[in-house]
Amino acid sequence: MKKLSGALIIVLCILLIYGCGSNQRGSKDQASGAEESNVPDTGYTGIKKYYSKDLLIKEVTFKNGVRHGEMRTFYQSGQLYQTFWYENGLRQDSAKWHYLEGQVFRSTPYKNDTVNGIQKQYYRNGRVKAKLEYVKGVRTPFIEEYTQEGRLVKNYPEIVATLSDNYTTKGSVSINLELSDKGTKVRFYKGDFTNGVFDTTRCIKLKTENGKAFINLKKSGTEQPDNIGVIAEITTSFGNKHLTHKKVALPYKDLK
Repeated sequence: MKKLSGALIIVLCILLIYGCGSNQRGSKDQASGAEESNVPDTGYTGIKKYYSKDLLIKEVTFKNGVRHGEMRTFYQSGQLYQTFWYENGLRQDSAKWHYLEGQVFRSTPYKNDTVNGIQKQYYRNGRVKAKLEYVKGVRTPFIEEYTQEGRLVKNYPEIVATLSDNYTTKGSVSINLELSDKGTKVRFYKGDFTNGVFDTTRCIKLKTENGKAFINLKKSGTEQPDNIGVIAEITTSFGNKHLTHKKVALPYKDLK
């Protein structure tokens, strides 16, 4: 009888241990299942079509669940609007925008999902309308714009800087900024081009109203640079941004 009781106790202990282990495994399995249910299908290879109110708006090519190949978007009327080329989920090569009639309106080069190179804009007749340069997603000053007849646009407005000298009376000098063409839309920045690009994180955007901006400098008592850099971001008649830079000489060497 004692042997039977001992055996019974052993069996009960084994069942208790197994039950706990099963519950733990069951909890892990449930957690795993919950995680997997939130993970999208990442294995699709082929072209997926996207619709809005029965209208085809986009076609995307996938390889093993990642964008790889051509992506196309469409106007509501069904004509091709944009094309992008993807490699392993990143935009590469040239993306193109199209007029309703089918001609290319703009071609933008991409490298590793970032605009890099010469962007080109076109007229409906196929002639180049403009060229703008980007380096790793940031604009350079390079720009060329052309008339519909193919003539290069020249004579962009220039920065005009005048000084209001109150150094003796108030210890300050004000730089007044505007363009040679006062009717042109502009935004001024204090700073210089960095490694040949317009890095807005290294420039100070100035309050520009009615085409004018001001930089107020004060006597600092310490030696400072004898000039200051100014950048004008000019909106051209084509709707592009023309960037121009000017070094403004300062009459005193302690202005800050």
